[in-house]
Amino acid sequence: ISPVPPYSREQPIFTTRAHVFQIDPSTKKNWVPASKQAVTVSYFYDSTRNSYRIISVDGAKVIINSTITPNMTFTKTSQKFGQWADSRANTVFGLGFPSEQQLTKFAEKFQEVKEAAKLARDRSQEKIETSSNHSQESGRETPSSTRASSVNGTDDEKASHGGPAEAHLKSENDKLKIALAQSSSNVKKWETELQTLRESNARLTTALQESAASIEHWKKQFSACKEENDQLRSKIEELEEQCNEINKEKERNAQLSRRLQELETELQDKELELEELRKQGEIIPQLMSECESVSQQLQAAEKKNKDLEEKVRTLRTEVEESKHRQTNLKTELKNFLDVLDGKIDELHDFRQGLSKLGIDN
Repeated sequence: ISPVPPYSREQPIFTTRAHVFQIDPSTKKNWVPASKQAVTVSYFYDSTRNSYRIISVDGAKVIINSTITPNMTFTKTSQKFGQWADSRANTVFGLGFPSEQQLTKFAEKFQEVKEAAKLARDRSQEKIETSSNHSQESGRETPSSTRASSVNGTDDEKASHGGPAEAHLKSENDKLKIALAQSSSNVKKWETELQTLRESNARLTTALQESAASIEHWKKQFSACKEENDQLRSKIEELEEQCNEINKEKERNAQLSRRLQELETELQDKELELEELRKQGEIIPQLMSECESVSQQLQAAEKKNKDLEEKVRTLRTEVEESKHRQTNLKTELKNFLDVLDGKIDELHDFRQGLSKLGIDN
């Protein structure tokens, strides 16, 4: 059955989605999930009763139907979780939100609705007190006026005014009785609610104390885990340093292995060179004899070289003398050519003169 009938004047004023939990009634410590998944949670306002409710429905099941009173408090227990106690439902509701922002909005709306409920309660109390005071004043004034009329008026006036005054007084007394009865019933109701709220506050205080003790226990466990984590980190750092040292040693061993292979290769090359030197040592006497023959040949070649050098010097002298004679010949040839050029010019002039003479004749 829906907690909000179709004919009701309740209207949703704020809606969000959250995971709903209720406190375990047996232990008052653990949370029991009331919904398998996130459901719609809404604030409803009843204009006829001037009241506010938080309502949530999971399918056909009503999991939250909590009327908000001024004594309720919404508490944020983490960044995404909040709770409030409902004395009428004798339970504590918890809501898990997807984000901290949604939790903040829900808490702000809870505070607004709580203030509105408080204001509505204060106004209703003021109306009750005003009606009660008015009834009492009417009751006190009516007898005095009746007494004044009976003292100052005649018997005819008493007969004419006594009936309506008594009827008015009776109606006012009836209203006062009804108001007093309502006031006494409201007082009893408020006393019951106050007792229920006190019991709920006591349970909530016990739950908060237990929660604080569990928080301290978890804090100690957290600090112990943190210390253990720090120790593990230091051990991991030491192991990483050891691994680095081992890797360095492996690199050094690899370098030494490569150097050893290089030295073995060089040793093999040296052994080959030594073997070749041994082979060459065996042919040294033959090489010595060949060297002696070569030295003799070299001496003969040096002697021939000296003879050739003498011949070259002689040829150089002859070449220089030949060059000198050629230079003299070139000089004489140039002089002869100059003289020849002069003679040719003279012949050319002479020919031109003969040509002119032949033309003149």
